[in-house]
Amino acid sequence: MNAKELHDKTPDQLRDELVNLKKEAFNLRFQQATGQLENPARLRTVKRDAARVKTVLNQKAAQAAAAE
Repeated sequence: MNAKELHDKTPDQLRDELVNLKKEAFNLRFQQATGQLENPARLRTVKRDAARVKTVLNQKAAQAAAAE
């Protein structure tokens, strides 16, 4: 997922995406703790995607505040 795709989404869609990413990160951390994690790089990717979503949400909120 890249930032360009995220900029096209609405804030509600971004929040839903963030919830899904956080759930996935939790499940991956749980798998890592129990030794069942098959792809350790996926954990890093999910965390970065969540950070991207948060960044775009904050940018959209700043734009909305500036427009008022």
